Amino acid sequence: MDIKKLNDEGRELWNRKAKFWDELFGDTGNVFHRRLVEPSVLELLDLRPGETVLDVSCGNGALTRRLAALGARVTAIDFSDQMIELARRRTDSAGLSVEYLVRDVTDEGALLKLGQARFDAITCSMALMDIPIIEPLFRAAASLLRADGRFVFSTMHPAFNSNNPIFLHEKEDCDGAIIERFSIKIRQYLDMPPVKGAGAPGEPTPHFYYHRPLAELLGSAFAAGFALDGLLEPAFSAGDDNEPARLSWSSFPQIPPILSGRLRHA
Repeated sequence: MDIKKLNDEGRELWNRKAKFWDELFGDTGNVFHRRLVEPSVLELLDLRPGETVLDVSCGNGALTRRLAALGARVTAIDFSDQMIELARRRTDSAGLSVEYLVRDVTDEGALLKLGQARFDAITCSMALMDIPIIEPLFRAAASLLRADGRFVFSTMHPAFNSNNPIFLHEKEDCDGAIIERFSIKIRQYLDMPPVKGAGAPGEPTPHFYYHRPLAELLGSAFAAGFALDGLLEPAFSAGDDNEPARLSWSSFPQIPPILSGRLRHA
């Protein structure tokens, strides 16, 4: 796998569709972000006003602005200069102060220049599955965090919402009662190559997704000297109408589409 080539193409794709994602997320994020991602990240983060936070792969800055509004001193980075510019505009319009920088999280040296033991916390929201190699990020994070710091991440759930879920809708007559059941079929888990996925409906260009089973995802963090001390698997509530289509995640209240975790120095 040519990491540099994949990463460079990924950057180009995200720059091309930055405006689409900025409009989709708006100031506070889409429904998926507001109902699942942000609440789980904030719960694990347990932010205290005045803390210094690095928001990794910040996108249009929806989580970044929330952290700043809660009193954090935030530095936010993304490898897409178009995303950074859009995030900066929205943050300025909101009257918030955030340091935005263009940084590639596959470049460990560039990350280390942000400052050793500078941050109380690092967040990485719904981005690990978009990054071709995550080991440099975890290694750098171990140096960027203070001794009692924490790294809070959210990502597509590797077991249920990675590169190959198939949504199923079945209807059955059970003794005169019509029963509808929703389920997910998974055909692969341990070994899947990078694939381009459609992402959000109407997205102009698909982008790469990188599947990692839990052992690989968390193993990369453990190898960098982290221990996992918090884990959440949020799902939509029964009857949550987050999307008009029946085969959306709101139809699966027993299956978590994302995984959020908190890492600390071991």
